[in-house]
Amino acid sequence: MPEANPLVGHSPINRQGGVALIMVLLAMALVVMLATGMTQQQSVRVFRASHYLAQQQGQSVALGAEAFARQILIRDFEEDKENGVMVDSSDEFWAQNAAILPLDDNGVAEVQIDDLGGRINLNDLVRGTGQVDPVVRDRITRLLQVLEITTVNVDALIDWIDADDETVSAYGAEDGQYLMEDPAYRAGNQPFVSVSELRLIDGMTEEAYQALRPHVAALPVAGLGINVNTASAAVLRSLHEELTQAQADAILERREEERFESVQDFLALPEFSGLGLKATGLGLQTRFFEVASRITYDDRVTNLVSTVYRSPEGEMQTVHRDTGQKNRITKEPFSISEE
Repeated sequence: MPEANPLVGHSPINRQGGVALIMVLLAMALVVMLATGMTQQQSVRVFRASHYLAQQQGQSVALGAEAFARQILIRDFEEDKENGVMVDSSDEFWAQNAAILPLDDNGVAEVQIDDLGGRINLNDLVRGTGQVDPVVRDRITRLLQVLEITTVNVDALIDWIDADDETVSAYGAEDGQYLMEDPAYRAGNQPFVSVSELRLIDGMTEEAYQALRPHVAALPVAGLGINVNTASAAVLRSLHEELTQAQADAILERREEERFESVQDFLALPEFSGLGLKATGLGLQTRFFEVASRITYDDRVTNLVSTVYRSPEGEMQTVHRDTGQKNRITKEPFSISEE
């Protein structure tokens, strides 16, 4: 019986039609793949554009919140000037609450002003001449003791600021110490730009940093002193080694009842009797403030912490902005719409 020919019934025309159909299907598959890829890329571009737009809107609102806080501080200065008593204290309206500002139906702006005058300025440790300020050195030493920070010595802070590469004592730290770290780095050898630099100091732990941070500042202007009307109990105790926690708490209670309108009134407190405490490095006004803003807009959150300076004439200037700090709104909220 003759074998069946596989080509019988399959003309060249049919074979060409089958090949053409396969080519059409492949072309359609390729078009679908390209279209899908283009759609995905377009979706990514749209998401990026919308995210960028929302981020820019949040930053713009945060800058507006900063401007709002600056106006509050200007008004505070003008009211003090009218009253003839230039004093900044914790009982003033700007210091008590975080302002809540509604943003249409899409979000809210939270603004908080924090006083930096009641903290010890780390940069006061070393004067412009390169000499160590003994008063500030003693105060920071006592502050570390009050906070029970035993891993850090004030000499390490001095070495971080001073311009030379020689340690001030066996408790200091310069490049030789920091270059052995992993990763290695060098001492700052300049004034602190940010309090966060404390994390780099020899012996500093995260627990010690969190304990110390609320009581110190890194201000670009030296010699402003400590505002006794806004200083914490720990900072008050740093003024003299014999001052106890109970005495510091008593001073805070008395200050809540009535703020100090002169340094002499402060030094005349019974808690300081016989201690010989002097007015050196003490004051009643604050020049530097932190403005913490948290903007919630279109389900996105933007944070901004600005350091602002108020001159003796009441003029405001922003000296630093930081978008990396979160959870800085800690005071009780007060809605502006309630006014």
